Amino acid sequence: MSLSEQQAAGLSAETMVVAAGRPPRERDQPVNPPLVLSSTYYGTGPLGPGDRGYGRYSNPTWDPFEEALGQLEGADLPGLLYASGLAAVSSALSLIPSGGVLVMPNHSYSGTLVMAAELAQKGFIELRTVDIADTGAVEAALAPGGPDAKAAAMLWLESPTNPMLGIADIPVLTQAAHASGAIVVTDNTFSTPLVQQPLALGSDVVLHSVTKYLAGHSDVVLGALVTSNPDIRSALLHHRTIHGAIAGPFEAWLALRGLRTLALRVEKSQESARVLAERLSAHPRVESVRFPGLPDDPGHERATAQMKGFGSIICIQVAPDGGLDGAAAADKVVEAVSLWLPATSLGGVESLIERRRRHTAEPASVPGNLIRLSVGIENVEDLWTDLEQALDTLDG
Repeated sequence: MSLSEQQAAGLSAETMVVAAGRPPRERDQPVNPPLVLSSTYYGTGPLGPGDRGYGRYSNPTWDPFEEALGQLEGADLPGLLYASGLAAVSSALSLIPSGGVLVMPNHSYSGTLVMAAELAQKGFIELRTVDIADTGAVEAALAPGGPDAKAAAMLWLESPTNPMLGIADIPVLTQAAHASGAIVVTDNTFSTPLVQQPLALGSDVVLHSVTKYLAGHSDVVLGALVTSNPDIRSALLHHRTIHGAIAGPFEAWLALRGLRTLALRVEKSQESARVLAERLSAHPRVESVRFPGLPDDPGHERATAQMKGFGSIICIQVAPDGGLDGAAAADKVVEAVSLWLPATSLGGVESLIERRRRHTAEPASVPGNLIRLSVGIENVEDLWTDLEQALDTLDG
């Protein structure tokens, strides 16, 4: 069943993660797409539409994943797979014209912030950072703001943001961006297409770090972009081809295999995250908890309106411990866990814990005592027991 046929059939997302990207239903054909390891393809004469030509242009192992992701995001076109999430970021930022204005969350993935800042320092773009949860501030940043100032060329959204879990009002902001002549790119890594579909909310391009939830097993580094706009996709494909930011076929094959269990993993990790967030909110050694699923979270109302769940990332701020400040107390908690894995990244089957300000590139506005928790698929009681004993090592 082709991409268009599956969309027409109205299959649920939980079914599509399993069914999309399958080979033709022909006798003796494999059920799963094979891994194709080739840099070269037969052919003579000029390359026509659909011709592979060379391994930097195309690979048969990319196609099933790109088709599946496009379908999951509700796009009219297949996605584009990249060598990493930041390779996809670079390609998306290439859509900004020279000297154009980029409006970006002040809290977002640090690699994206660093890349945008470097482009601004070199004079390639003008960068305006803003609290993405403050709709009025974003709308003001999109506007020219003066007789010599320019309106934005691109609005970059992350919702929820990394690591502060701020929630943007995506429908309102995309409408405002388009009214200002800007295109909208939304990083949907934290939510996955099962929880949020930015294209349906007005975004022009959706970005994923495939490394995280989509592949889901902490064993590949990949990125992806999705759009329904043929002109935008053509520009992104050209950038990927010319800059060589292509995915390895083996990594693409692993990512599609991981995608097949996405619905199960998201369901399990989201439910566990809800339980843990509620318990953390009541722990005396925790100053604050950010999780959109909590009724008193600042982003709860928006998340409820535009998401099908609340994700499985929790952020907590740890209280000082006697002579230790909050950052040192947070480090103490991270060092005391035994089941949770102290490591960067997120979205895998295993639960990860990290104090984010240990990274020098993390924005200074991220509190030093903030710990990001990526909830995996382990038993929630085991996860809580380990986290609780780590918090209880603090003296109070």
